[in-house]
Amino acid sequence: MGAEVAAARPPAVMVADSVTRLGAQHVDAVLVAGSHGGLYPAFVAAKAGLRAIVLNDAGVGKEQAGIAALAYLERLGMAAAVVGYMSARIGDGADMLARGRISHANAPAQLVGVRPGLRCDEAAQLLTSAPPPTGVPPSYEEARFPLREGSGEPAVWGLDSNALAGSQDRGRILVTGSHGGLLGGRPETALKADALAAVYNDAGVGADGAGVTRLPALAARGIAAATVDCQTARIGDACSTWETGIASHVNDVAVGLGARVGMRVQDFTALVIARSGQLR
Repeated sequence: MGAEVAAARPPAVMVADSVTRLGAQHVDAVLVAGSHGGLYPAFVAAKAGLRAIVLNDAGVGKEQAGIAALAYLERLGMAAAVVGYMSARIGDGADMLARGRISHANAPAQLVGVRPGLRCDEAAQLLTSAPPPTGVPPSYEEARFPLREGSGEPAVWGLDSNALAGSQDRGRILVTGSHGGLLGGRPETALKADALAAVYNDAGVGADGAGVTRLPALAARGIAAATVDCQTARIGDACSTWETGIASHVNDVAVGLGARVGMRVQDFTALVIARSGQLR
């Protein structure tokens, strides 16, 4: 009887500032995560074995990349929804649960009553009745790759997720697909690597300006940083950041090098390379 009761227990509702920081305890949970609703977080969520997820729509952005997770997860049978970027801080799961309002939901989520305008905490409870996913996520193409490597100059690397940065990126310029928000507002989460410079997506800037909060935290470490306007590059896609991203915000260190709002990412990185001696 005890086993039957345990089997009938609904999934737990859990909170995380990033979907990239999950463990065994999250299997079959309904997760409210501060991550953007793009493809990379969707892949990570599916691999983690979640029952359902709520993400942040990150301003929706170029080609609706900020909600691409919904269709991706729908194909796997996973219920998913996103909260509006102006309703709660991106990168802050607790704030999303407390203040977030649903802006979009996929078909499996709609079947259990999740709809635009619903409070995030109410949506999360409804998602506990969603059926478990039935599909297996396809492999994700390499999410780290070189963008520019010249003899005697700092290398430029593309990272679809800021979570992929590591000690090997010391002294590099990192062009990411991630949002520019601190996780839970904590400065130490800005970047794991002692990079020379970094570029993020502003995720529409959003509630409390959360989408650009990495910039001053990185300036305090002497790292030049910028965000691109979410309408100019697909969030979660470093190639898109590199190819079409236009700077919407730059931090004080970048300004000191001559960076400005409106610059193309490739021009920003070229500037940092040309003046890298000022950062070393």
